[in-house]
Amino acid sequence: MYALKLDQAKRQARAARPMRRRLSLAAWIALLPMALTVVFAYLGTMLWTARVSVSYSRSLPTNTFAGFTQYVRLFETERWIVSLQNLAIYGVCFVVACLVIGLLLAIFIDQRVAAEGALRTIFLYPYAMSFVATGLVWQWILNPELGVQAVLRHMGFTHAHFDWIVSQQFVIYTLVIATVWQASGLVMALMLSGLRSIDDEIWKAARLDGIPRWRVYASIVVPMLKTSMSTAFVLLFVMVVKLYDAVVAMTQGGPGTASEVPGKFVMDYLFNRANIGLASAASIVLLATVLAILAPVLYAKSRAARKGERA
Repeated sequence: MYALKLDQAKRQARAARPMRRRLSLAAWIALLPMALTVVFAYLGTMLWTARVSVSYSRSLPTNTFAGFTQYVRLFETERWIVSLQNLAIYGVCFVVACLVIGLLLAIFIDQRVAAEGALRTIFLYPYAMSFVATGLVWQWILNPELGVQAVLRHMGFTHAHFDWIVSQQFVIYTLVIATVWQASGLVMALMLSGLRSIDDEIWKAARLDGIPRWRVYASIVVPMLKTSMSTAFVLLFVMVVKLYDAVVAMTQGGPGTASEVPGKFVMDYLFNRANIGLASAASIVLLATVLAILAPVLYAKSRAARKGERA
């Protein structure tokens, strides 16, 4: 009887092999367009940009090899240095503010508040808007003649000042305000998913020991959110490097170059100043920066995941 069942199982396995092969072939065919897109549209354009960045290309690409001439010229351009400084200030403020506000919103919703679903939707809704729409809305809000400053003065606060958007010293922080408003909801969603995965036994033990709730969050729960925080950091950092739409919609890089960022520098030199060699060099510098920062983060994350699987 056992031999008969074993022989029957072998025949069924042999009969199932062609079906598995067909399913595998269908999966590869379905993935082929995406694979071609990755190879040609992403890797191909990266390699082409790197090639152009070491040439003397101006309005049109050329094959004349220039070595690192474009990179030297790039870092001798004051506008590029200013854009990097602005991006550094913006990036630190944006990432820190999004992580803090997103975590606080997630902790607030984690208290099982009334209308939780509606609150999650409200906090996450700004992320569904484009950066252009966000920039235009906040340009109106921060406009000294139409926005917050005008409202305060109409209310009787005649000496109220909130003209950051036209101030060279503070304009970069208006970009932080607008984009934090948009992106903190995404961080909230990531943190909330991490909070909801915390074992309830931890909370029961904390209540039995009489540990204050804030202390449980600070000492136990937040350190357990490393995966959610690292994911949020990666997404936020990519947003920092890609910053362009909000700048164009809100400030056009001004006043002067006070809100100039590398993304706008690249687009201006690519289309307005017809210097694709310099624009390509700037793009490769940004790519190298992203890889240099994200690679260690992703490596540490994958290493921690492997250790968790072994445990």
